[in-house]
Amino acid sequence: MTETVNVAVVGCGYWGPNLIRNFYQLLGARLLTVCDLKEDRLDYARKHFPGVGVSNDVGSILAHPDIDAVVLTTQADSHYRLASEALEAGKHVLVEKPLAQTAAECLKLIDLAASKNRVLMVGHTFLYNAAVRKLKEFMANGELGEIYYLSSSRLNLGRIRSDINAMWNFAPHDVSIILYLLDKKPVAVSAKGRSYIQPHIEDVVFMHLDFANGISANIHISWLDPNKVRKMTVVGSKKMVVYDDVSPDAKITVYDKGIDKINISNSLGDFETFGEFQLRLRAGDMHVPRIEFVEPLKMECAHFIDCIKNNKRPLTDGEEGYWVVRILEAGQRSMDKGGVPIEIEWERGG
Repeated sequence: MTETVNVAVVGCGYWGPNLIRNFYQLLGARLLTVCDLKEDRLDYARKHFPGVGVSNDVGSILAHPDIDAVVLTTQADSHYRLASEALEAGKHVLVEKPLAQTAAECLKLIDLAASKNRVLMVGHTFLYNAAVRKLKEFMANGELGEIYYLSSSRLNLGRIRSDINAMWNFAPHDVSIILYLLDKKPVAVSAKGRSYIQPHIEDVVFMHLDFANGISANIHISWLDPNKVRKMTVVGSKKMVVYDDVSPDAKITVYDKGIDKINISNSLGDFETFGEFQLRLRAGDMHVPRIEFVEPLKMECAHFIDCIKNNKRPLTDGEEGYWVVRILEAGQRSMDKGGVPIEIEWERGG
């Protein structure tokens, strides 16, 4: 088992400093180098992370014999190329979402990591969120009953990107959460988007996922909303839960609400005609469970190091990243065709 994992972070732009900070502080890891093409970002690293080397040359980092792992927080269109080069150089790799821009590229990265016996992990940070894990616990233990549907909103006003659209930017979070909660993959995906600010780059997207067991999930993504919203509602036959990531003190709220069928004419419960049952609204207590909250990104970084040290499979491994990209690809095809549903085969492949 490796005692200390030497890490290099490539990319010190919008999200990079958060990863740099966590690896800089993380026990069991040593941040050796920060790499960025822009000198002002290297100046930022020098100022805030004393003792850490800086470089504008990715090649020198990949060739460095003391660097064990590379963390990529660059533009999405560079993820596949840089991850491939890092794996070929024998480095463990953590890639910010999305893992790549096509499912075929994801499969190549998975196979390459396996051939090199290296950890490949994708930064689906919300799966390391204590509130999301508490929500999964409620669903897994049957407290919510039969799951009917999920509805998610991830909205904000700001940081409009030009390299990818809002779906590819934000939806990996929601899709990864939904796959994690349901432990199922959708059989069809449909999406509609609109490009209001930049031509051909959708800044508002409405996405729908259908599952074989009748569960559906809706995802609303927008860069053009007056409020910052990160909220998911799960509706079950017994209870309902709202996960609000923005709330400071009520990340999870459980509602004992629902619709009950009341038998009024047959004690056996055989509702053969409409007249044999009534629908009754149930409005019970509301519960906000106590959650021991730790910064999800800190948990993600620690998990990456633990997987390297102990040869473990990451929760958000290449396979998980692959399925998220497959769903996003289907969503993009649906948008390009005006919103028609795109079926997805469950088998691993294109």
